[in-house]
Amino acid sequence: MKRVAFDTMQNEFCRVLRTVGILDDPAARCAGLFAENMRDGVYSHGLNRFGDFVESCRNGVINVKVEPQLVKEFGVIEQWNGCGGIGLLNAEFAMGRAIKIARTDCNGMGCVGLKNTNHWMRAGAYGLQAADAGCIGICWTNTTRLMPPWGSSAKKIGNNPLTLCVPYKGNHVLLDMAMSQFSNGKLEVVSRRGEKLPVVGGYDQEGNLTKDPAAILASM
Repeated sequence: MKRVAFDTMQNEFCRVLRTVGILDDPAARCAGLFAENMRDGVYSHGLNRFGDFVESCRNGVINVKVEPQLVKEFGVIEQWNGCGGIGLLNAEFAMGRAIKIARTDCNGMGCVGLKNTNHWMRAGAYGLQAADAGCIGICWTNTTRLMPPWGSSAKKIGNNPLTLCVPYKGNHVLLDMAMSQFSNGKLEVVSRRGEKLPVVGGYDQEGNLTKDPAAILASM
């Protein structure tokens, strides 16, 4: 595997993001999140997703000019509208709000809902954000229907990620998982390497269980 220095990768990510209209500070933060995913070995949500992210910014699927707007608040609960903006920054903002609420007037917790946003990439990044602030972070999201429930061949449920992160003496305990045997990103990484999965990971287009990641992705 070719190695690239962290700073080199982050700077190149940032340079590219500025070409699609993202301002300097947001571009730097997005670049940081993508680079940190690569540094931590989460290749499925680093460079693997960067090209699609850039293209979504370029074609307007992601609105790079907006900021989240408050919809409603009730005690320790808030709902925000991501306004179709950058999913990574919207998610980081929402976790920042949850941390701030938890620390305000000794609330002890903060719960923030976020709608109308885009792919947040690595969910674990926001769990780690909470743990770095001395909080327990719990994050989850909805997604498109791409998996059959047990006993069915019809795609009815999403591969929703779930993250739980607990601070512990500088080495946080992080659970960042998909609801399937493998995440889509992992299937993409293994497929691009031309490798097979270590165990059966899904169904092909004929409904047969398979270790072939490309066949699983084609069936979605």
